[in-house]
Amino acid sequence: MIDREDMMELTRRMTVSRTSMTRIAGCYMDADGEIDGTFNTNFLKLSRSEREKNLAIAKAVPFSRTNEQLKDCSFPEEKTGPGSMWQLLMAMKGCGLKNDALMETFYELVGEHYQSKTPYAVYVFHDRYDVPVKASDKERLGESEEVYEYLIGTVCPLTGEYEPGMPACGFLFPLFSKRSADLHRMAVFDADPAHPKGEMLQRLLL
Repeated sequence: MIDREDMMELTRRMTVSRTSMTRIAGCYMDADGEIDGTFNTNFLKLSRSEREKNLAIAKAVPFSRTNEQLKDCSFPEEKTGPGSMWQLLMAMKGCGLKNDALMETFYELVGEHYQSKTPYAVYVFHDRYDVPVKASDKERLGESEEVYEYLIGTVCPLTGEYEPGMPACGFLFPLFSKRSADLHRMAVFDADPAHPKGEMLQRLLL
């Protein structure tokens, strides 16, 4: 189960003034899952309005209804070896999304597995959160306990030319659990669990 308070701790920081997002990378897909363009940039080099718009997309994943829209998933041990999606995600996280070859591999895998009748965008965000130590009364003590480095991935229908709407599905990797990174778990997001898109993403990721 995902602890709602863990997710709220992340989303409270997802404002233009407080964000520590380092990078955003993404691609635009046609309805056949073919890449129609890519980008990769330092998040803080975006204009204020672009940062605000993209933070809303990223925030939609952890801010969603915990254990309804956002579900806890574990990586089986046999799916964490060489050539696995887990290894690819770890490499993407480790390079802070700066390796375009890794990103293109990820986009191509999404294109192979995700089914859509219309064009869509795949956006991936990288963040580093200095998790503060908290006293027993939950007051913040100030110093950092650890650095939680993570990815948020989203699949967004396009509302215009190269203009993503809010995510239909996505993920957070690794899971933020008990205020720490759980490298063998992730959260998979589905905006509409009654008409799931996230199941396709889950089959790809796990």
